[in-house]
Amino acid sequence: MSDLKPRTEISFAETLLCSAFAACFAEFCTIPLDTAKVRLQLQKKGDVGDGVGLPKYRGLMGTVTTIAREEGVSALWKGIIPGLHRQCIYGGLRIGLYDPVKTFLVGSAFVGEIPLYHMILAALLTGALAIAVANPTDLVKVRLQAEGKLPAGIPRRYSGALDAYITIARQEGMGALWTGLGPNIARNAIINAAELASYDKIKQTILKIPGFMDNVFTHLLAGLGAGLFAVCIGSPVDVVKSRMMGDSTYKSTLDCFVKTLANEGFFCLLQRVSSKLWSNRSLECGYVSNSGASKL
Repeated sequence: MSDLKPRTEISFAETLLCSAFAACFAEFCTIPLDTAKVRLQLQKKGDVGDGVGLPKYRGLMGTVTTIAREEGVSALWKGIIPGLHRQCIYGGLRIGLYDPVKTFLVGSAFVGEIPLYHMILAALLTGALAIAVANPTDLVKVRLQAEGKLPAGIPRRYSGALDAYITIARQEGMGALWTGLGPNIARNAIINAAELASYDKIKQTILKIPGFMDNVFTHLLAGLGAGLFAVCIGSPVDVVKSRMMGDSTYKSTLDCFVKTLANEGFFCLLQRVSSKLWSNRSLECGYVSNSGASKL
């Protein structure tokens, strides 16, 4: 049973604003888990802590606890400034452009349920375009999050987000701000397609079940399902993306993937799923859809 109340149409600018706000809100709430995810992804097999032969970071909550104990609770919000920059650009564009691109692909005169392959194609295009623009913010965010507790007397590489942008451009060249663009486009296009297309499809399916209406609960339920699906699909390429951005020793995306696979096995590309599962995706999708930005 669907909600019989008419949906209020909102402009593209309002959609973009709602998308960016929802993405930023979700980013602020979940960045401690994202910081833990990055530390786990960058931790290589054989890295140990405190000389006892065990990995320094173990599991989602163990990583959060270790960071808070060694560096302070505020360290869990490392990268929040470039994270908000990223979400304003990436979050706004990928969701804000999704419906217009869907409409463009099927034609403005189209009536009925949009085919799934059009949803997937629209999400692939908007995800790739959005992250191509936002890649520098993603790079700076990962580098700030990756820097853990340093020995006494060793200064940090960057004093903050703005200093990181300037230092990277000055020391490594402007092109370095787009380091990891290949895996980042692959990761975000795939995840965006898996997330938004599955979100639309799951929501359509839920609304066909008697008793369900087009409300916040339905949006969040669809968002959780879409988030789980997207995380499972995108986890391997997400690990490669984080390592490319956090470690400059890799020559290329393929080099990073092959070395990670050879040294640590395929499981390492999937073992961070739990830290990503509770990321900002269900919050973001649910909020935006409830605001009217993701319409069936």
